[in-house]
Amino acid sequence: MATQVKMPQLGESVVEGTIAKWLKREGETVQELEPLVEIDTDKVDTEIPAPATGKLLKVYVGEGTTVKAGTLLAIIGREEEVVVLEELGPKPGTSEPQGPAGPVRAARVQELGFVSPVVAKVAAEHQVDLLEVRGTGLRGRITKKDVLSFLEARRNASANEVAPAWERPGEGDLFRPSDLQFPKGAASSAPAPATPADGEIMPLSPVRRQIAERMVRSKSVSAHVTTVMEADLGAVLAHRDANRMALERDGVKLTLTPYFVLAAVSALKAYPEVNSSWEESGIRYHRAVHIGVAVSLGSEGLVVPVIKEAEQKSLLRLAMEVNDLSRRARSHQLKAEEVQGGTFTLTNHGVSGSLLATPIINPPQCAILGVGLVQKRVVVIGDAIAIRPMAYLTLTFDHRILDGARADAFLAKVIEILQMPGS
Repeated sequence: MATQVKMPQLGESVVEGTIAKWLKREGETVQELEPLVEIDTDKVDTEIPAPATGKLLKVYVGEGTTVKAGTLLAIIGREEEVVVLEELGPKPGTSEPQGPAGPVRAARVQELGFVSPVVAKVAAEHQVDLLEVRGTGLRGRITKKDVLSFLEARRNASANEVAPAWERPGEGDLFRPSDLQFPKGAASSAPAPATPADGEIMPLSPVRRQIAERMVRSKSVSAHVTTVMEADLGAVLAHRDANRMALERDGVKLTLTPYFVLAAVSALKAYPEVNSSWEESGIRYHRAVHIGVAVSLGSEGLVVPVIKEAEQKSLLRLAMEVNDLSRRARSHQLKAEEVQGGTFTLTNHGVSGSLLATPIINPPQCAILGVGLVQKRVVVIGDAIAIRPMAYLTLTFDHRILDGARADAFLAKVIEILQMPGS
């Protein structure tokens, strides 16, 4: 019995996904539970195992195509098990099988009668609607010869048609774009050239497309305002230097990020309106603090895994989770639920040398904290001049929820925590 491979629902709120990569090709043998396809949901790649052992007979949805949960992706079975309903296949992006002339419903299959796997395969390869083919076999059955004759007649008819002017050199609007299109997923699955030519359009990756859509949506929904302050991180660096070696012996790398998370948690407790989200009926306050920590994936973009219930965790525990989430983010091993549910976001853009940035809010969150490069600078302390490790901190907030004074008070609280001795 042939087995259908369908797009799974990978989380309670995950209703669609993008085919990132097929790990097996048509015609290859797969074993049950062997990784079959990588699905991208919320910028997280998840390996989907094969539901059965057999040959990958047909792949219906190409790489780079986004489809809803329940959509038929592929068929696994034996060659002789392919039926016409499966061979005609689904239209990418839908959960209902489609043929060249529209939906293939049960009534259409019954009208066709028995169709051999060979006939179904030839029809599918050449996009032939078998309802248009006149069968000459026993009891009107369609044979392979009937399909080939239909194809020959179609080719002859096409040869007599006049091509559009822009497809005929020497006449007409020669440079008008062609109406021909690549199959869905073909552009995104093609390997990118090492050195793109001038003016060449590079296909968007699923992650880049998702980032673009979310950032534009955020700017059009949230009322963005950014406030900037400067923090002296001398206390943080001293504490880290005093404890780093001991933690590394236990396998924990102590970076600056856990300190910023801990400071943000303390400030969110003092100013709970920052740990909220906008809804048309009002402002929803969140009791738990779920902090998203942006992780750069280089040219692939970035992903924001979430530290759940950060208010209940110590500096050591936060350091362990930051290490774990960052490592698994860069190796594409995060689960879909690990990048969902954030109530506040932290982005440490200083790790790439940036002094100052105005991050974009991740709706429906209220705000995002940006941390710039830690750099020794000359500052005035009292009436004395000193050299201190300084960093610019930015808070981009939704002005619908927060006014400037409360946003400034929150950011000042973050800096107060960071500058405490023994932080």
